[in-house]
Amino acid sequence: MLSNAEITKLENLSKENRKNILKMVYNAQSGHIGGALSSIDILTVLYNKVMNICPEWSESKDFDKRDRFVLSKGHASAALYSVLAQNGYFPSEELMTFRILGSRLQGHPVPFCPGIEVATGSLGQGLSIACGIAAALKLDKNSAKVFCLLGDGELQEGSVWEAFMHGAHLKLDNIIAIIDRNRLQIDGCTENVKSLDPLPDKLKAFNWDVIEIDGHDIEQIYTAFETAKNAGKPVVILADTIKGKGVSFMENNAGWHGKAPNKEDFERAMAELE
Repeated sequence: MLSNAEITKLENLSKENRKNILKMVYNAQSGHIGGALSSIDILTVLYNKVMNICPEWSESKDFDKRDRFVLSKGHASAALYSVLAQNGYFPSEELMTFRILGSRLQGHPVPFCPGIEVATGSLGQGLSIACGIAAALKLDKNSAKVFCLLGDGELQEGSVWEAFMHGAHLKLDNIIAIIDRNRLQIDGCTENVKSLDPLPDKLKAFNWDVIEIDGHDIEQIYTAFETAKNAGKPVVILADTIKGKGVSFMENNAGWHGKAPNKEDFERAMAELE
């Protein structure tokens, strides 16, 4: 259980990350705000309270002991970059190079950026990669955990379900998948594009433990991760979230999936986060 002070600190860090996401996408006039804002509370807790991280990256003797993270929904890279900068993987000033030619902070994550394990962005592939990493860690008798964040829209890809089947078959108790269940994708509501419900039942049928939470409640997020780490089998944290969370006119609006704000929208959004 987190103390009130810890919760407040994490909430403030999450607000800082929301501001960074807006600044990055506005500066680049390109990027994916909606899904970054829906998942940022999860990433903030994960990197600041749960994962064994290694900001020194490959220069540290503890590099091999680090927990691994795969951003399967690679288009939400602005959220991940903000959290990485917040934890010292690279200078925060570099965030303003987001999506600029030659930058380490490309629109989708690439491994030449510190903190990025694998290139992602082709939706539906991240969980398969994460299962492979988890299996390799077991072969190496390495106790590190693997965390993989997926969007709910990409669950419409068949390869995701092959990965769920494979993770359970190998009894990968060192992998934790997190689904950002904001119920919106670029074409609209997930249930209209290709229905996923009853999603918890489907995940349980693939023999993964399922923990359902409010994906914006700091205490619930933290407790779910701590429970998942000791489950003894593959775990999915199904996080009920709001696309565009934190900015009133972006919330639950599929139009902000991959849209950059103009000056008026940017200033209005930043004012709401003060």
